[in-house]
Amino acid sequence: MSLSDHPRVYGTAALAVAFIAGIFATLGFKDLYPELEARYQGRRKRPRQGSMLFGPVRLEDREESSMSSHDRGHGIVDGIEGTIGNTPLIKIRSLSEATGCTILAKAEFLNGAGGSPKDRVALNMIQVAEQQGLLSPGGGDTIYEGTVGSTGISLAVLARARGYKAHICMPDDMAIEKSDLLHHLGATVERVPVAPITDPGHFVNLARSRAKEHTAASDTPSRGFFADQFESMANYTAHMKTTGPEIYAQTEGRLDAFVAGAGTGGTIAGVTKHLKEERGLASLKVVLADPQGSGLYNKIRHGVMYSSTEREGKRRRQQVDTMVEGIGINRITENFEVGRGLIDDAVKVTDEQACRMARWLVEHDGIFIGSSSAVNCVAAVVTALKMPRGSQVVTILCDSGTRHLSKFWKHIAAMGLEDETQEQDEDLLAVLGIQDLRR
Repeated sequence: MSLSDHPRVYGTAALAVAFIAGIFATLGFKDLYPELEARYQGRRKRPRQGSMLFGPVRLEDREESSMSSHDRGHGIVDGIEGTIGNTPLIKIRSLSEATGCTILAKAEFLNGAGGSPKDRVALNMIQVAEQQGLLSPGGGDTIYEGTVGSTGISLAVLARARGYKAHICMPDDMAIEKSDLLHHLGATVERVPVAPITDPGHFVNLARSRAKEHTAASDTPSRGFFADQFESMANYTAHMKTTGPEIYAQTEGRLDAFVAGAGTGGTIAGVTKHLKEERGLASLKVVLADPQGSGLYNKIRHGVMYSSTEREGKRRRQQVDTMVEGIGINRITENFEVGRGLIDDAVKVTDEQACRMARWLVEHDGIFIGSSSAVNCVAAVVTALKMPRGSQVVTILCDSGTRHLSKFWKHIAAMGLEDETQEQDEDLLAVLGIQDLRR
């Protein structure tokens, strides 16, 4: 019987012969063309250009990996703008131990441009103005702003980086080191007498007027741009786009309360809108930290700003009767109004409590902060004591104590707090005059 009589047997034999021939051909091809083999292996090791946005995927421990789009210290960022954002979330050990809750603080003083959360705001306001054609880099335009310090510092840094000038108006009772720093950053600084918002000489109104005068001047083609941090929607959206998502990612969505003060209101509004509306954390407790003399506490707790004679924009006395700088106000800004309905509670913090908290954090945690950060931390402690043990509370460390030496920290020294050596087992609640109702 021949193979031709059995097609199936013939086909099987033919396949076997072809397979063996293929093996020899392949081995011979590699021997004859080793350079092609090397090139082939090299191509396998390199990802195709454009095939992945950030290169090959690498599995990492989530606790060690960064949630941000860039990891400072590992790689190159584009200009000073690249150092803004992606700040650490710090567990404050002494406050956590004292309350039985985990108290975390977003270290905004580590922003690399101006050293505060206002870096985010200043950058976004400038970018939005450029998109709208209100600012043109290199054309001699000047950015005007009314500020108690931090926003002006951030604007002064970014103005120089992007080809603008900065003109800052600020109250004359602010710490002198802030205006000194602004001068060194190349900004024009006007320190003006403290006045109510209804006065044309109020630092915000003056900045607005200066910008209009610049634009209307016939001797220059450049323009004046009034940043308007209190009312500009670029303020709260900066935090809704960056600070809020960072906090959510760093906590993996596990947070029970968010505590922050309000000056312009951009931080608390932007972060809250992201966490409650975009992330759906409906049960999150949002608490306003308010210094003495500010009307926002009563607005949140009782719906009114003091009495009818002291309603928003009508107060004729000093803006806020406190040594705390950066937060506390007696009017409702557009930024604060955006998030006001999402704020659940408010905590009033005295100047003495803020001073004692600032000194406590130096002694027990090595954290050196300014007045607004101290207010936030006191309010975070009060909030934690109202929550179940084990809850996670997030707050903001706004800026370093180095901007508050001549006023806030000078007062701390005058109180004798720097002469006292605090024991590590000292009771924080007793120091602050706070009662823990859970005990």
